Amino acid sequence: MRFTRITVRPEQMGGVPCVRGLRIPVATVIDMVADGMSRQEIVAAYPDLEAADVEEALHYAAEAVRERELPLATAS
Repeated sequence: MRFTRITVRPEQMGGVPCVRGLRIPVATVIDMVADGMSRQEIVAAYPDLEAADVEEALHYAAEAVRERELPLATAS
């Protein structure tokens, strides 16, 4: 998938992936989804965002997780 709404700029926000060159990190959007916020609530909280930005942030996060392993707690 080609990400057209996600930007990474070393001089902006320490180079973390952001939405459309805005100072809104993808991680912030994903955290809001994880907290149960709807797309409409997220766009209301960040009026510069569009619903398509939220969708692409979710796809970007899914691809990022697919590309590497994260440490998980072992079941006891």
